[in-house]
Amino acid sequence: MSGPVPRALVASVLAGLLVYVQPADAHKTARTTGTTAAPPVPAGLSVPGPLSVPSGPGARALAYVAELHSDSVSVVDTRTNRVVGTVPVGDGPDSTAVAPDGSTVYVTDSGADTVSVIDAHRGEVVATVPVGDEPSRVAVSPDGRRVYVANVASDDVSVIDARRNRVVATIEVGDAPLGLAFLPDGSRLYVANAGSDEVWVIGPRRHRVLGTVPVGEGPTALAVTPDGSRVYVSNLTSGDVSVVDTRRDEVVATVEVGDGPAGVAVLPDGRRVYVANTVGDDVSVIDTCRNEVTATVPVGEEPNGIAVTPDGSRVYVTEFADDEVSVIGTRRDRVIATVAVGAGPTGVAITPAESGRPGWSARRPPFGGEPGGCPRPVGPHP
Repeated sequence: MSGPVPRALVASVLAGLLVYVQPADAHKTARTTGTTAAPPVPAGLSVPGPLSVPSGPGARALAYVAELHSDSVSVVDTRTNRVVGTVPVGDGPDSTAVAPDGSTVYVTDSGADTVSVIDAHRGEVVATVPVGDEPSRVAVSPDGRRVYVANVASDDVSVIDARRNRVVATIEVGDAPLGLAFLPDGSRLYVANAGSDEVWVIGPRRHRVLGTVPVGEGPTALAVTPDGSRVYVSNLTSGDVSVVDTRRDEVVATVEVGDGPAGVAVLPDGRRVYVANTVGDDVSVIDTCRNEVTATVPVGEEPNGIAVTPDGSRVYVTEFADDEVSVIGTRRDRVIATVAVGAGPTGVAITPAESGRPGWSARRPPFGGEPGGCPRPVGPHP
């Protein structure tokens, strides 16, 4: 497919890639501000008991999996690869994000135009925040004070005050925003606009647009290297990944991957990027030093969301058509386990390392340097 991505295709990507999502003009126009009570518990779904938030050197990491058809979030213990709880949320949950301290989980309810706020200690929804039309992706600022929500049908980003659980600003962006990613220092927010084939650069402090970066066709997800030097952008319809240099905010490489690249994640050491190819039913592994695919891992049907454990040892991939999550061991890049979850798993997020640190070395390269400790070329530098 050539040219910008049709909105119908974007909608189907959001709803597990093959399921129709209600168009923007069918949404109700009346909207309230602030929060509402948590939704009732649907029949057949279980609410877990209190879930301990990870802390200390032996802490467990929990994976939160949004399930579009079950209207719920499964909580997976990554030590045992077992579901330890199920949290009912709003209509059509599509993506999840965890606060830096692991205490709160945010879920976009694409069919309800809301964000469900889960208290990780209690394992239940404590607030529901109205946002824009068809919220698709969510990201928490590195300091944990703001939550940013990409609304694909209203072409904007809602900014939520994490303390008050209330929208405090709305940022107009490009056509059909999907992916969201912060630089590690929180100085810039990158927004992938699938309908206009570009990534917008936002200054979170004043919510101003700092620039735009043309990328491939149908950008849907973003991943930032731990040193902040590169942003990897998965382009759904052109079947490749754009590599953006954050010093110049321009594409410096394009990596051909599998069919229909959707979710993308980078290891804590910054040396490898994993891309879920939803049409090809596999995961491409990119070496960030060479910017080329070094392995392809077969997984289940329609892989979509993808996330990495804080220690970088495992990658969790949601499989929308199989109602499962595949666990890839990064040592040998092969599937080591599968976890049965609810119906239509889409987004997945994993609790961060202790104190919210994403797990990269304190002696990482300077901001804007070579990613993942790649060897620099011999000879004079420009």
